[in-house]
Amino acid sequence: MSRQVRALLAGACMTAVVACAGSAVESTPPPAVAPQVPELKPGVPAGYLGRALPDSLALVPQPPAPGSSAFAQDEAVHKAAQALRNTPRDTLATSDADLHFPHAASTFDCALGKTVSKDATPRLYLLLQRTMVDGGMATYKAKDHYKRQRPFVHYDEHTCAPGEEAALRNDGSYPSGHTAIGWTWGLVLVEVAPDRADAVLARARSFGESRLVCNAHWQSDILAGRTVAAGAVARLHTDATFRADVAAARDELNAAALADSTKCAAESALVSPITGAL
Repeated sequence: MSRQVRALLAGACMTAVVACAGSAVESTPPPAVAPQVPELKPGVPAGYLGRALPDSLALVPQPPAPGSSAFAQDEAVHKAAQALRNTPRDTLATSDADLHFPHAASTFDCALGKTVSKDATPRLYLLLQRTMVDGGMATYKAKDHYKRQRPFVHYDEHTCAPGEEAALRNDGSYPSGHTAIGWTWGLVLVEVAPDRADAVLARARSFGESRLVCNAHWQSDILAGRTVAAGAVARLHTDATFRADVAAARDELNAAALADSTKCAAESALVSPITGAL
């Protein structure tokens, strides 16, 4: 996750998020449209947690040192992932790199078996937007502390998103923000659609591993991103507004249209684990 994305997630309104969080009443029936929420900037909803994020520096160990056996594992997985460039898996990885909405809202359509959109599932759409902020921002205490070099810089290679490489060069690799976002979404969506848990978590795993294919992260960055996401979701459960939105999203999803079967047939062949990745 680049500093451009960080700028999208962070902002002057973060203090206001803390003041506004928890204002919804959990027993209130969900409205037909998404409720008003604080914004980081016009059109970009704030997260639920504000500054009450988990401490990623306390949650994850130091990244593997060059020359260590753990770094050798990172290098081995990097090699396996780069063998997938210019394949359909690379196409999925490039799609997963784009965190902008409405594109990102469709990430879990096939795993859920339903189509997610701002018009048809407004509370679920908003839930994904807000938890993206919490999961992504939770990685930055460790990112800024370790300032780990990304694999494409280490090897003098390229990523699946060349236009973002200048920003990524100065953005810490550890933990992976994209992975934290994807795993946060996965854990939240399991509560929205518990009957689809296996498919949702498999897609959340593959979303993080797309960063390996994109050459933007090491495997250890991915694993640390999942840990941070788990911490963020644990915090989210203390927020009444979040819990109400999960319940409303569950009702919306039950009535949503089925996902595109053609798209899902193609995606199903691409979400298996990358060789050597954990």
